[in-house]
Amino acid sequence: MASEKPVVVYPPAADGGRRVRVADQFLGIAYGPLDVAEFLRRAGIEDADAAYVAATGLIEWRGGGPGAWGAGAGGDSA
Repeated sequence: MASEKPVVVYPPAADGGRRVRVADQFLGIAYGPLDVAEFLRRAGIEDADAAYVAATGLIEWRGGGPGAWGAGAGGDSA
């Protein structure tokens, strides 16, 4: 089933990076909320920052929310 949210952040990979997709376009690998914010700015959301990333309802977080970074998912790794 396709996501109803336009932005999907996938679970952390072995290196801790998370794939970021908007609609059907892969934007890159994020290693923290600021990376996600930068991808969103490039996609046209000019005011995106770390607080926006944590609070917006536009993102479907898979394998842990905006605090889950690093290998193993789910935790609040930096």
